[in-house]
Formats: sequence, C-alpha cells, structure tokens
Amino acid sequence: MGSEASAPYVAPISPFLRKSGPFRKIVTGMALFLAICVIAITGYVAAGWGLADSIYMVIITIFGVGYGEVHPIDSPGLRALTIMVIIAGYGAVIYTVGGFMQMLVDGELNQALGARKMAKEIERLKGHTIICGVGRMGSILARDLYAAQKPFVIIDSDERRRHAAEAQGYRVINGDATEEYILEQAGIRHAAVLATVLSADTTNVFVTITAREMNPDVLIIARGENPRTEKKLLGCGANRVVLPTAIGATKVAQLIIRPTAENMLEQITHQSSMQEELGHIGLQFDELAIGPGSVMENKPLSDIEVRGNHGFLIVGVRHADGSLALNVSTDTKLVQGDVVIVLGYKSDIPQLAAKVSAKTNVLTYRGVSVQT
Repeated sequence: MGSEASAPYVAPISPFLRKSGPFRKIVTGMALFLAICVIAITGYVAAGWGLADSIYMVIITIFGVGYGEVHPIDSPGLRALTIMVIIAGYGAVIYTVGGFMQMLVDGELNQALGARKMAKEIERLKGHTIICGVGRMGSILARDLYAAQKPFVIIDSDERRRHAAEAQGYRVINGDATEEYILEQAGIRHAAVLATVLSADTTNVFVTITAREMNPDVLIIARGENPRTEKKLLGCGANRVVLPTAIGATKVAQLIIRPTAENMLEQITHQSSMQEELGHIGLQFDELAIGPGSVMENKPLSDIEVRGNHGFLIVGVRHADGSLALNVSTDTKLVQGDVVIVLGYKSDIPQLAAKVSAKTNVLTYRGVSVQT
C-alpha cells in the first residue's frame, strides 16, 4: 500500500541470515568444490598436462560428461587422482545442492506454517484494530497499540514494510486493503476499529467504502492529506477523519500559545513516574473511552458523576481525530470516539469507568423508540 517512508525502519532480515544452517552448507560445499578443483588441476599440471587441458579434464570428470580423456591416464598416480576427483567432486556438488534444496524447502514450509498460524490467530481475534498501511503514520500507530497491548492486524503490500513490521512481532497480511477478501482475512467482521492511514486519499476512500459495506458497526478512522477529502471520507462511511497537516499545525500553535498546558497534558498521558507518585496518595489518571452505544454519548460532561458527587477532576478530552482539548466546558457534549482524561481516587475510577462504558437500552413501544 502506498505510504511514505517510515522513520526509523527496521531493515528486513536477509533470507540467508534467517536460514543460517542451509546457507552454511552452501558456502561450505562451494568452498570444498573449489578446493577439490584447484588440487586436481594442480595434480594434472604436475603430471605434465597443460593448464587448459587440466581444467577441461576436471570439469568433464566431476560432472560426468564422459567425452574421453584429453591424455591417456596410464599411471597409477593419475588414476588415483582421477578417482579422487570423481568421488570428492560428486560429494561436494551433492552437499551444495542439498543446501539449496534445504533452503527452499525450509523457506516454503516456514512460510506456509507461519501464514497458517497467523491466520488462526486472526480468526480468534475479537474487537481488534485493523491498520491499513504501515508507513510513517501506520508504524507509529502500531507501536503505540503494541505498547498498550491492544490487538491489531496490519495490511500492507510493500515487502520492505511488511518485513519490518514482522520483525517487530506484529500480525501482518500481504495485500491490498481495498480488496474484500484481504479485509476478510484481517477479520473485518469482528473488528472494532479500522484505521486506514495510507498516503493516497483515493485509496483511503476505497478502503472506507469496502470496510463499511462489510461491517456497518466498525469504527472507521481515515487519514486525509487534502482537507477537501474530509467530507468525502465522512460521506463514504468514515466515523472520524484525521488530517495530519492540520493537527501538526494546531499542535505547534498550542505549544506557542499555551506551552505549559500542553506540556502538562503530555506528562499526564505519557509519564509513568507521575502515575506512581499519585498512586502513593490514592489518586490515578485514567482514560474513559466513549464507545458505540455508551450512555454518555451525546451527553454533556456534567453528567459524569460518582455517588452523586464529583470525586474526580476532568483534565481534558482527546477527540477521535487525535486533537486534545484542555479546560473543557461542562456543557461540552461527548461523542463516540472521545476519550475523557480524568484524575480521581482509585476507588471511584472503576465506578466511573463502568458508568461510561454502560450501553444505552432502547425500548420500542408502538413504533416509538425510547432510550433508557
């Protein structure tokens, strides 16, 4: 899949290094073969033969062509040398060819077994994330999901990027994410999120259309390079559209306008040392995601309560497009994909998380749907 270069990429491991056993056999066999040829040629030259005749004699002897001797082999020494050339030469050739065959067989078997194992792992996944494209943005996304121990599957058609992702221990599928059977292999029917972060907006549009048709409930987060593509992606079924250029510019502006607030939120969400210090006094930071059907969807922040009182502090809200909002008004309505960052007592956080993750019940009475 088209995507810009990742930084840094892990260089793919050479097949020869991955199969050091067969490769060592090939190198050893070729070295023995060359040594036998040199010894045999030297022996024939020492017997009075010309260099060209000696090389020719060694070649037709080892490879069994049998055109006949260049010169009569009538001395015991020459006959012993020729016998040695036949036995040792054949042995070196067979040993080298065996290394080649082992490399081919091992490679095919490992590839087939690896693909089968990965397919079974993906079949067992439920509520996972599908990442379409593992370029610069996709590789960062995969790294963060892996660190958070969130299950995900990568789809990419670039061999170098696939090898780099496989070297990191990720689940990778080779193919075009616009194809239905590739998305089927990635478990689109049971996926919770699909992130199409390819560099080409048109490809992201096609992936969005295909994924939405295959799974109407999946949360689709699409990347858009051109701001005018955002409306098209949303119209095609994307829940959220990420504009990296706009987000980057906004981030720079916030660092200039409110550097202290931005640095504080980064420390809150990324530094474990702060979490440990707060834990000593019974406090912790947590992230509360507004999922599909949450009772807090389209509700204001003020509706978040624990035991009738605010035993926590709402630090900010991270929207699905990656943007961060600090000092959010209590009248701000939460939407699907938002993540509320809160600071509270450890005893209150589980209750708060349970409330936010609770699903809305919809009752239908005489054709009228009522949320409860």
